Amino acid sequence: MDEKFYIEVVCKQKNHSEARVCGDVFYSRKIGEEGRIIAVLSDGMGHGIKANILATLTSTLALHLTQEHKGVEVIAQTIMNTLPIDSVKAMNYSTFTIADIDVDGEVKILEYENPRTLFFRGARLFEPKWNGVILESVKHAGKEVLTTSFRPVKEDRIVFCSDGVVQSGLGSDKYPMGFGQENLEHLLLDAIQEEHDISADKLASKVIDRANLNDGFHPRDDISCAVIYYREPRKLMICSGPPVDPANDGIFAGLLEHFNGRKIISGATTGDMIAREWGKEIVDENVINDPGLPPVSHMEGVELVTEGILTLSKVSELLKKHNSSYEPGKGPADLIVKAVLESDEIHFLVGTNINVAHQDPTLPMELELRRTVVHRICRTLDEKFMKEVTMRFF
Repeated sequence: MDEKFYIEVVCKQKNHSEARVCGDVFYSRKIGEEGRIIAVLSDGMGHGIKANILATLTSTLALHLTQEHKGVEVIAQTIMNTLPIDSVKAMNYSTFTIADIDVDGEVKILEYENPRTLFFRGARLFEPKWNGVILESVKHAGKEVLTTSFRPVKEDRIVFCSDGVVQSGLGSDKYPMGFGQENLEHLLLDAIQEEHDISADKLASKVIDRANLNDGFHPRDDISCAVIYYREPRKLMICSGPPVDPANDGIFAGLLEHFNGRKIISGATTGDMIAREWGKEIVDENVINDPGLPPVSHMEGVELVTEGILTLSKVSELLKKHNSSYEPGKGPADLIVKAVLESDEIHFLVGTNINVAHQDPTLPMELELRRTVVHRICRTLDEKFMKEVTMRFF
């Protein structure tokens, strides 16, 4: 790969209006040692618990088989041999799309019975060459899976979805045959042309919202849209804790000052030290948006100044609990979580000087040292959100 870019992988979903769980299942996995990302979307037949179980089985198998570098036919036939077949429609109970991403090379797509995957190069649609693989096993002889591969460049997007998107609005006056593939293409092109750097998260949400609107806000099927976006990394540095050796304060403050990206300071003592080194003034807010945390402060050159360990501990909790329905609040920890999720590379600059206030035995037992909290946050960001994270301690 000649240029460095970040690969954003997001899936947004909405359940059938009468179901408590989604019958579509999306899994993604980052395989750091191989430089790979695997993303799978499976659509279980029908909706509700049964559909979810079938789609979960399909996605799990697809993820493991792809990770093991199994061939197209092996992956497809193993999945299809495992799943039951509908006795009336004579078809498998689940469909799937698999994206196998080499972060330094090609992306490979394997698709079975899902709406056709769409590819965008900047603000235009492009179509790599598809190959059909006809299965030869007795049980599935004649069935076809589709594959394609290509080498992405910066600003490429890959979009795949479930039937709930293209069939939304089915039977309505506006879309008697459903929203359809062509209208989906136009929706995506318009969104990208209007906002050339629209995030994968925002683009997927636009698709879900439109499908939901087409169904009169009562989805008749599970709706899922996954977007893979190759783009310039969005960087964030979180600075917390003064260095053990005060002689390093200048170096520490300089690293934050010259960082090319968003900046957050977590810790009142840290903020005072940075303000002193930069010759800036900290302005405190009086509005309390989270009763468990002190209000935020502001300083020129950084996005936010918050309290330290208590705030970071809550950030860790919010990230662990985060799901697709999460709506960020206005508290300090929520603001940090929002900034983190909007970023691709998160760099922690951590001083390990112990704040004597945190040695008070009356403070909650779950209060942990800064180093431990940061390690937990980084592990969650890497494993759950596939973020690029670094830690540097002073």
